[in-house]
Amino acid sequence: MARSSTLFSPDRLRYFVSRIQERLWIRPLVLCVLSIAATFVARLADDTGLADVVPDINPDSVESLLSIMASSMLVIATFAVGSMVAAYASASTAATPRSIPLVIADDVTQNALSAFIGAFIFSLVSLIAAQNGLFGEAGRFAIFTLTLLVFIIVIVTFVRWVDRIARLGRVVNTIGQVEHAASNALKRRRRSPTLCAQPVTANQSDTTGTAVYSSTVGYIQNIDMEALQICAEEFDCRVRVTALPGTFVTPQRALLRIEGKSEGSTEDFVSAFKIGDNRTFEDDPRFGLLALSEIADKALSPGINDPGTAINVVGTMVRLFTQWQAPLANDELDEITFKRVHVPELMLSDMFDDAFTAIARDGAGFFEVSIRLQKALHALAETGDESMTAAACAHSRAALARSERAMSHPEDIAAVRKAAAFSATFSSKTPSDDAPDGND
Repeated sequence: MARSSTLFSPDRLRYFVSRIQERLWIRPLVLCVLSIAATFVARLADDTGLADVVPDINPDSVESLLSIMASSMLVIATFAVGSMVAAYASASTAATPRSIPLVIADDVTQNALSAFIGAFIFSLVSLIAAQNGLFGEAGRFAIFTLTLLVFIIVIVTFVRWVDRIARLGRVVNTIGQVEHAASNALKRRRRSPTLCAQPVTANQSDTTGTAVYSSTVGYIQNIDMEALQICAEEFDCRVRVTALPGTFVTPQRALLRIEGKSEGSTEDFVSAFKIGDNRTFEDDPRFGLLALSEIADKALSPGINDPGTAINVVGTMVRLFTQWQAPLANDELDEITFKRVHVPELMLSDMFDDAFTAIARDGAGFFEVSIRLQKALHALAETGDESMTAAACAHSRAALARSERAMSHPEDIAAVRKAAAFSATFSSKTPSDDAPDGND
């Protein structure tokens, strides 16, 4: 019952659309179908009275135009695929393989490939139809007009695509794409810290209730909250989620705990969790932070030695955490609609670990990176949020300790100590974390 009721739930639909955007063949297939349909729509013009009012187009000119398009579009489409593959390889090598789904989902690139393949199919099908006398006077005029329109679309698309492909896969552009994905995930989680469910309270123990496990090993990519609510209502119980999107689960790692349900199948509860081989960005804000951290970490490797990219990523982290900390108006918060489901909030300390630990560890020997990192943590400590201040100070002290061990020049160490002095002026007391963290 729960499965059929939530087949098109907003959470599941958004997840499905995101996965579709990562498939390169979807848009070209749609354009191919539309291209074939356009040819037969032009044929329908002969059944109207347009032949009396439109000029008679020479069949040879129509066939020549379609032949030119058919031969050129296949070459351009092949060139586009080669350029895209090179851009994907560049993003994987220079940035991080975790960014590949975002690079593949680039709208301009997918639209360009779809337009080129669609134009090729249109010209090929129309050419065959024209050479076999399928069109009359009105049909030839219609197909001639459509061909000119397709030419215009291809030219505009090609100009836009050339500008995009010149930057696609470059580190700076990839950082921007990952930041955009992380920002969207953070905005959704800020509006709904508990995914529109009840928050986990301090008196809810990790061992209370019946644990529900999945036989699948992988990362939780999406949770259908509506399905959990329907299941909870059906069995008259309460559900406490113990594994948030991004958590790596095994048959020994509980997805949730059910309080009040004594018997019956748990299959519908498990089916609300979409588990895959890799993490995704849409419902997992921490994955965006981790991907950015990996980009900076790779830039700091001896083989690349690019501290400027790491500094760029640190600035990006400050923007994202500032966005996360900014207060929301009451009308911006999503209403709690799943009354029988309890979900833990993300822990800020875990988010800081994802964002800054690797940069502090592998950038400890870089003076400029260490200084920029301390300044970034200082800026976040001054936001006024107690949890963020505590996390920033803790990471500042840890980064300073790493820099003191990695650096040999006394003046560099003294400068980093001066930049990290702010952590001593703030309270070192960490807020209590009574709510359990659902993400490993």
